[in-house]
Amino acid sequence: MADLKYYDIILKPVVTEKSMNDIASKKYAFYVHPDATKVQIKEAVERMFDGVKVDKVNTMNLDGKVKRRGYTSGKTRKRKKAIVKLTDSSNDIEIFQGM
Repeated sequence: MADLKYYDIILKPVVTEKSMNDIASKKYAFYVHPDATKVQIKEAVERMFDGVKVDKVNTMNLDGKVKRRGYTSGKTRKRKKAIVKLTDSSNDIEIFQGM
């Protein structure tokens, strides 16, 4: 397993209609490093955003889609997505506020 720092774990936020609706219940979605564990994801979110306490982390591995270009076919890369649930007393994450 790679030596991951907390700033290497969270790659980018997931901005979809479903993930934006989950913000009301303090659930935030992120694409994370494929080797990251739930404990590492929890630690990274709490260190990157001030005043945030994580209650629960759910992860899912997303396989790459099959793409074709003429006769040649291949796959896009695999990704890992994490849905982070915050505690009721924690602050909101600011990067999602303007969306």
